[in-house]
Amino acid sequence: MEQLAKNLLSFRAARKLSRDAVSKAIGISAKTYERYEKNERNPDAPVLVKLADFYGVTLDQLVGCASLPDQEA
Repeated sequence: MEQLAKNLLSFRAARKLSRDAVSKAIGISAKTYERYEKNERNPDAPVLVKLADFYGVTLDQLVGCASLPDQEA
């Protein structure tokens, strides 16, 4: 899920949030979130849902299967 890792980093950076802030908001450790961003670990389904909700995107957009809102034609 390389695209997921890129999207997580991009979404967090665009909002100027720390890994710690995001991880606390969705109930995981900062190290776990870091591993998601570095593509060292893949989140399970419930965490994917929390991440999509947190960033205001669909699951398909989060994992790179659909265009992001600002990329749609």
